Amino acid sequence: MTLQAWCFSWRGRLGRRDLWVWLTLWLALMMILSLLVDKGWVGPQTAAFGVVFLLLPTSAVVVKRLHDRNKAGYWALLLLVAWFLLAGDWGMLSARWQWALGRFIPTLILVTLMLELGTFSGTPGENRFGKTASPVNYFGRRTPDYQ
Repeated sequence: MTLQAWCFSWRGRLGRRDLWVWLTLWLALMMILSLLVDKGWVGPQTAAFGVVFLLLPTSAVVVKRLHDRNKAGYWALLLLVAWFLLAGDWGMLSARWQWALGRFIPTLILVTLMLELGTFSGTPGENRFGKTASPVNYFGRRTPDYQ
């Protein structure tokens, strides 16, 4: 798989290793953005644009990983549900409901998805989303043909 297909295509399948590579890269970029805003070198609006810009490749990676688990990409919408619940202002509810809607349910969604995508292996062989996941070719090298 090419880098372009890895980050900008929702078709095919993706293995666990490449998911973890993307998540590590995403975390590093978020930390850099946070540091730049904290130092005052970049405004919060520019950092927000950077976060939105990273949503496209993140969604492509997550959808392809779901495909490897033989699940439809629509399951990725659970991440949006968790994000909205975490960002919501639940102050009008009692403390128990604030905790349940603002902390427990989003945490449950995120932990479940991380277990599903990050630890369980993909469907062996071909499934409805394509052939077995091939690793990403990060440096553009040709793979040797041993036939």
